[in-house]
Amino acid sequence: MDQLTHLLEGFSVALTPINLLWLLIGAVLGTAVGVLPGLGSAMAVALLLPVTFSLDPTGAFIMFASIYFGGLFGDSTAGILLNTPGNSSAIATTFEGHRMAKDGRAAKALGTSAMGAFLGGMIATTLVVFFAPYLVKLATLFGPAEYFALAAFAFVAISSVVAESVLRGLLALAIGLALAMVGIDGPSGAARFTLGLPQLFDGISIIVITVGLLALGEVLHVASRIHRDGAVTRVSAGGSPFLNWAEFRKAFPAFLRGTSFGVPFGVIPVGGSEVPTFLAYGTEKKLAQRRKDPDFGGRGAIQGVAAPEAAGNATAGTAMGALLALGLPTSATAAMMIAAFQQYGMQPGPLLFERSADLVWPLLASLFVGLIILLIINLPFAAVWAKLLLVPKHYLYAGITLFAMLGVYAIASAEMDLWLVLGIGLLGFLMRRFSIPLAPVLIAAILGPLAETELRRSLAVSEGDLGILVGSPITITLYSLMAIAIGFTLFQALRRRGAKKREAVGATRS
Repeated sequence: MDQLTHLLEGFSVALTPINLLWLLIGAVLGTAVGVLPGLGSAMAVALLLPVTFSLDPTGAFIMFASIYFGGLFGDSTAGILLNTPGNSSAIATTFEGHRMAKDGRAAKALGTSAMGAFLGGMIATTLVVFFAPYLVKLATLFGPAEYFALAAFAFVAISSVVAESVLRGLLALAIGLALAMVGIDGPSGAARFTLGLPQLFDGISIIVITVGLLALGEVLHVASRIHRDGAVTRVSAGGSPFLNWAEFRKAFPAFLRGTSFGVPFGVIPVGGSEVPTFLAYGTEKKLAQRRKDPDFGGRGAIQGVAAPEAAGNATAGTAMGALLALGLPTSATAAMMIAAFQQYGMQPGPLLFERSADLVWPLLASLFVGLIILLIINLPFAAVWAKLLLVPKHYLYAGITLFAMLGVYAIASAEMDLWLVLGIGLLGFLMRRFSIPLAPVLIAAILGPLAETELRRSLAVSEGDLGILVGSPITITLYSLMAIAIGFTLFQALRRRGAKKREAVGATRS
């Protein structure tokens, strides 16, 4: 009841005209920046930090939180329409969302995305308000061995689920790990895979990898097929973004399943919402294979958009709780918000709720209001965004290339990043040409450094004893699930191979 009383007091502050204005500005800016490839909510917060010096702390953080969620809403828009997600959190949504767009259901895909993001964020924020102490306990159960097991589980799950071929999935995983290992090795200080270039000592930014593989790789792929597919996009951009009853019945369980993936990951520092969105997508794909759904991977399944979007915003919701209650940044945007707290002379953590309750509860209340504003902004305008599909391809993809390069250059103003984007874009083009999946590359590049660091930390604590890697119930559970996933994948592959052989024998006899 105390939480409810504090939350109602927070609403009385968040719903004042000036704070509603900051919410609206943040929602619009976050959505707009999220649409651009390579940019995202973290960069939007970074760019606006100096601007907010003149604002009171409550107004500034309300706007930052609205940018945070707005970026997640916007990230999926370009991914669905153009197969170039604004940030890595929207990669999983792109797989089915873009297929829906090519099938003339772009507005429906955007509407599903907005509803999933709204429901996931709303459920997660509610849980943060009422169950923050339990989320804190969950985070404290994870040590170095558990983080390594979690990363290894994500590697295997994504490589086996997303890829049609396990071999291709493992190849993609190896490419991602190779990209993640470029730079200076922290413990030893040795340079790895840098080719003697000082510009590579800091490694390759995940933004550079994401933009190169997804944005520029897609541009090159489309350019290679321009005479075969036609110079102008000929798909329908019309339709309603609102789900009918049959579509809602399909999507609603996926919303809940995606949210269940996202909620716990928000308090575990594994780099953001990429892991839960991929796991949510993989789960929906496995379920679709069981029920033999022809839409999944073909015409685009609503569940493949609903689950990752709910997972992404659910992660953002609980990440905000972890930031406020623990001072633990579990994503890039949360890390930027810690800098914002320090700018105002505050330190997020357990004492923040006692010392700055007049800031925390209006901020939590503003998350609920901000999600409603974002739904109002995004859902009716989905059909307007879908009109992008009517722009001729040569203009559209030239614009994507320009914005992608500007976004990458804006991160560090480094010329080397532009050359790296070009090289990784060529790699993405070749991977598309030879049907090598992109998802394992991205998940390995994101989680590779975490896995290496935690493995070394575990072995340092145990003085080289490998038993520490399977020394807790959490690690045993994760490795058991990994073994089951591998066994099931191999069984499915052998089953498909046997079915093809029987078909071939039957065709020969006939």
